[in-house]
Amino acid sequence: MTSSTTNTPATPTFAIGGEYRVARLGFGAMRLPTKPGPERQAAVAVARRAVELGVTLIDTAHMYGWGANEELLAEALHPYPDDLLITTKVGITRSGPDGWAHDARPESLREQVERGLRRLRVDRVGLLQLHRIDPGVPLADQVGALRELQLEGKVGHIGLSEITSEQLAEARQTADIASVQNRYNLLDRDHEPVLEACEAAGIAFLPWRPVATATDSGRAADSGRAEGSGPLAGSGPAAVLATVAAELGATVPQVALAWLLARSPVVLPIPGTGSLAHLEENLAAGDLRLTGAQRQRLDGKALSA
Repeated sequence: MTSSTTNTPATPTFAIGGEYRVARLGFGAMRLPTKPGPERQAAVAVARRAVELGVTLIDTAHMYGWGANEELLAEALHPYPDDLLITTKVGITRSGPDGWAHDARPESLREQVERGLRRLRVDRVGLLQLHRIDPGVPLADQVGALRELQLEGKVGHIGLSEITSEQLAEARQTADIASVQNRYNLLDRDHEPVLEACEAAGIAFLPWRPVATATDSGRAADSGRAEGSGPLAGSGPAAVLATVAAELGATVPQVALAWLLARSPVVLPIPGTGSLAHLEENLAAGDLRLTGAQRQRLDGKALSA
């Protein structure tokens, strides 16, 4: 597998698996309402507007509405533009009205993929991600099942979600891994080692919950550090974000997204929203440029000097 990046000021891109060159600022579809009615029509409009604004990577999952989110995207966007990559996730099944369970048995993964293909109205999923590693199934069997589907032409590239760097290394012994999707943002950097492993291997890193929140700030404060950056938390990370946003005439979410884009060329944030206004605000972060000093302050480096 080979991946590459292009960092031009207006349209930074990343080639996932060396095949799908996408804009690095994508869209997470999880928050789109799927029940019939005005809210669903508004969700269709948001998905279409995202593509109009240049989004070429949209993330969904079987778990999001148990297939309803995939069906919504098909309704909104099929037939898909040639440059649009819709990635979905499998490995979790419904265990009740409000419950879920791991299920990455090879036969179950095959069934989930087949159903996802029908809902998305495609013959091949360009990027299929394992939503969670099933602790009851050997990792080699889970990744091996996806590799078989890849060889059959039903899966283009394989990704993983919520993994450690050790699990990534183990999975790569069975198949090429094109992406990793872990929780990561300015105030929550537990998965810094995974990001570093992805950067070294040219693997796309898709941070979910990419915009730092009050919850993340609280987690950092409780531990006495921002994950991966102690001085930042000690000096009030939310205040640093707000100060930099004011300096740039931007919003705090925009600065958080701009920081991710600047953090590494393999990072592809996928902020999600059901609001047209928030969608446009998030995507405008792609044009935001942090100075070196601002990045240092956000990283916490200047504060520790």
